Amino acid sequence: MRRFLALGLAVCLFAPTVHATDNALQRSIENPDRNPAAIARDAARHPQEVLTFLGIRPDASVVEIWPGSGYWTEILAPYLYSRGIYHVALGDGDGTDVEKAYAQLRQPLRDKVTAEPAAFGHVQFTQLSARHNDIAPPGSADLVLTFRNFHNWMNDGDTAVVLAAVYRALKPGGIFGIEDHRAKPDRPQDPKAEDGYVRQDYAIAEIERAGFKLVDSSEVEANPRDTTHWPQGVWTLPPTYRLGALDHDKYEKIGEADNFLLKFRKVN
Repeated sequence: MRRFLALGLAVCLFAPTVHATDNALQRSIENPDRNPAAIARDAARHPQEVLTFLGIRPDASVVEIWPGSGYWTEILAPYLYSRGIYHVALGDGDGTDVEKAYAQLRQPLRDKVTAEPAAFGHVQFTQLSARHNDIAPPGSADLVLTFRNFHNWMNDGDTAVVLAAVYRALKPGGIFGIEDHRAKPDRPQDPKAEDGYVRQDYAIAEIERAGFKLVDSSEVEANPRDTTHWPQGVWTLPPTYRLGALDHDKYEKIGEADNFLLKFRKVN
């Protein structure tokens, strides 16, 4: 009998961890009222896997930095509406060119925020730039999330300022989740990331220097077809297609960029 108990205990100790499906998150992702262009990108962006990996939960206090087209905002706003707190940090209309580009929501999302208060009425808008960096009350956020923006901060030369703002907003032990386009490790890192690509080891070093500790990484958005050697940088690939019709089918087959996904914890 003891032998069977011991075997049972061993199975429990070494069984793989199974994450229960977050039905509320799944409903938010499957909401047919999302932007059809965003829904079409789900196969490349893996929203359920990404947000589950980062530890999202419906009662969390979350900050999203520079939402761009609002791909994640459309998912997170209704998901956090009832029990969570959701800050969206926009750019600066009087700042750098990049900060100006993120100074307001893009028109389709702006219209949706106005038209659907039941889903977006609780969103609290703040600002993040070199001059304005109070993205949430200090020590209040469980998670700060940003998607494909680290290269923009590098281009503006204000990475340290932004990371300090993230650190200040997070609770002790809070999570910073970041996704960006992954540069090849055999090439020197351009400090301005002009082509939109960032070496994963470079990003980790910069973020840990700001007081965070890497917890985990995910390959859910890896794309080995992305060589990173493109005439217009990462924007050659979908969804931007900066070359227009030129070699469009070729770049469509390659797909969206090879992306790293990193999860950091704020060191107390």
